[in-house]
Amino acid sequence: MLKFSELGLTKDLLTAIEKHGYVEATPIQEKTIPLTLAGKDVIGQAQTGTGKTAAFGLPILEMIDDSKAVQALVVSPTRELAIQTQEELFKLGRDKRVRVQAVFGGADIRRQIDSLKRGVNIVVGTPGRLIDHIRRGTIDLSHVKTLVLDEADEMLNMGFLEDIESILKAVPDERQTLLFSATMPAAIKRIGVQFMTNPEHIQIEAKELTTDLVDQYYVRVREPEKFDTLTRILAVQEPELAILFGRTKRRVDELTRGLELRGFKAAGIHGDLTQQKRSQVLKAFKAGEIKILVATDVAARGLDVSGVTHVYNFDIPQESESYVHRIGRTGRAGAHGTSVTFVTNSELDYLKDIEKLTKKRMLALKPFTREEAIAARMRTAVASVDDTVKAIDKALVADQVAELVEKYDAETLAAAVLAASANVAEMDADFTLTRERPLPNKKYGRGGSRNGGGYRGHRDGGSRNGGGYRGGHRDGGSRGGRRDNDSERRKSYDRGARTGSGDRSQRGSRPSGRRQFVIRDNKD
Repeated sequence: MLKFSELGLTKDLLTAIEKHGYVEATPIQEKTIPLTLAGKDVIGQAQTGTGKTAAFGLPILEMIDDSKAVQALVVSPTRELAIQTQEELFKLGRDKRVRVQAVFGGADIRRQIDSLKRGVNIVVGTPGRLIDHIRRGTIDLSHVKTLVLDEADEMLNMGFLEDIESILKAVPDERQTLLFSATMPAAIKRIGVQFMTNPEHIQIEAKELTTDLVDQYYVRVREPEKFDTLTRILAVQEPELAILFGRTKRRVDELTRGLELRGFKAAGIHGDLTQQKRSQVLKAFKAGEIKILVATDVAARGLDVSGVTHVYNFDIPQESESYVHRIGRTGRAGAHGTSVTFVTNSELDYLKDIEKLTKKRMLALKPFTREEAIAARMRTAVASVDDTVKAIDKALVADQVAELVEKYDAETLAAAVLAASANVAEMDADFTLTRERPLPNKKYGRGGSRNGGGYRGHRDGGSRNGGGYRGGHRDGGSRGGRRDNDSERRKSYDRGARTGSGDRSQRGSRPSGRRQFVIRDNKD
């Protein structure tokens, strides 16, 4: 790999790069920076976590002059990615005193207008809010020299094609255009032909993106048993910081409430949350106050949280590339990570496609039993009691202790303390998820196989039949995407949600037998 000092950047930027701790350029940076500095249009195919922001940000910062005009425009699909991009560009351009402004829905537009009036060099924005500013005449794009479309495939999935075309027409024809996308659907290729000038194509292969630092497992499970299986895995693996992916906003809401019901510190993010709420959740997650962040694919785009030890794919992604995005949240900066993907019989072909893309076989993780989960909770409870014993001031509770010692023997008291700390009753709290529409069958275009049975074969002598490795203990051995299909659309992101979440046609029914805690369609 090349060092940044070999890429033709000036001293001010090299100093900023050094402060960031960067030394060697990533593949996308190594290939993009020289082309951008030479004024070429670039189409880069690369996933999140490959260093795209610096790949386009460094040459843009290199070319910014002293005027207060908007000289570069970066279009991002989500608020989180826009904010993260702004922060990174600001840090890299601090020595050059470059002014960077993020504009996105869910925030006070008047403050954004005031900032734009004072003069900024680079604007990072979501499509809907950028269109608002263009229509209001509160942003002047006539001096834009470089336009960046970041995560272009996500913007198309979210219904932003018309907005992107409007933005492209609002900037000068004489400009440089950089487009980055994880996939290259026909609509993105058309943008390249229609709005770019002889673009150079750069593709970073998936094999350069998956890391050996992530242990990848799958769990074969029936749909009705997924949530119980999940909570038992969480009890045994005890993730220090985890991201749990659900397919829809409704799924995220329900998983969050179910995990809280069973005693886990969890919170969810998706497109219906206000920016203030999303910021609060992410701040708490980064601080470790929340151990499990439940998210949709799009809401998690651009997240850069250090210390994530586990990624759980509760719903397997429909596009294999989304899987690479998801597991890229862990195994960073030389740390070890674990990913666990839940797979039903009818989804096994999606698992095969992921393995084909990543060129890596996932290991089978056998679901843990209730007894194993209870034992894990008890181990945690013992450690918690040990800490309490070391910290307690006996004098403060002497009378109460004397009263209890008179009533009970030491063994009974210890059992009571452990039971209270482990709170096994939480683990058994009744909860049922609303049924989601299954993914289309790979062979027949709908959920389940033509005869209703799904995938029946086993690949290598039965490794998919529920047996396999019982990994995932934090202290022993290994620590061990479809986009938001029907609800993560444009209305949910830039302009705030105006509808409920999820697919209203897929409502679960209350099972017979014991009383169940059932969550229906949730409205924020």
